[in-house]
Amino acid sequence: MAHTLPALPYAFDALEPHIDAKTMEIHSQKHHKAYVDNLNKALESAPELANKDITTLLREIASVPASIKQAVINNGGGHHNHALFWDVMGPNAGGEPTGAIADAIKDAFGDFAKLKETVKANGTGQFGSGWSWVVYNPTSGKLEAIKKPNQDSPLMDGLVPVLGVDVWEHAYYLKYQNLRPAYIDAWWNVVNWKAVEAKYAAAKAGK
Repeated sequence: MAHTLPALPYAFDALEPHIDAKTMEIHSQKHHKAYVDNLNKALESAPELANKDITTLLREIASVPASIKQAVINNGGGHHNHALFWDVMGPNAGGEPTGAIADAIKDAFGDFAKLKETVKANGTGQFGSGWSWVVYNPTSGKLEAIKKPNQDSPLMDGLVPVLGVDVWEHAYYLKYQNLRPAYIDAWWNVVNWKAVEAKYAAAKAGK
């Protein structure tokens, strides 16, 4: 069962002015597609992995043959990370979280402002390419903020990503050039908190 590029759940220009349409088009249709294509190519030599969904594949990365393991980390991570990224953004979004996800943020970080500060610090402090994540830790039952290089997935560490900011330059360079902090600040205006809360609920339920 080949992995497929998911359809973007909104138009390329839906996140304007915070994320420009051209960036969304190139990012979703070129960069993400390349990860999917290269993942499928890598898996051709491991038919025993053909029926594993992307989440299981990354959680069980230790079982992937050494000859393709890094390709799966890079491209499988790129595929899953981007699929989540599109989901947790949306038009007419942003603002402060409410409900269960707001309670979880308050419990883990003190308040929403502290969460934003920590995510920004991780995102600006990630040298080179990578991601700034908010993850659910099944061991502690709480949210945590972490950063990961390249396309490394938190799933490989037993963590469940519920929100992530892509800080690869291709995610923001057309509009923000070298101003990664400005991009991260603007990004909060497109966060789809209902989607984040759904991912948090699924993570708590062990799904």
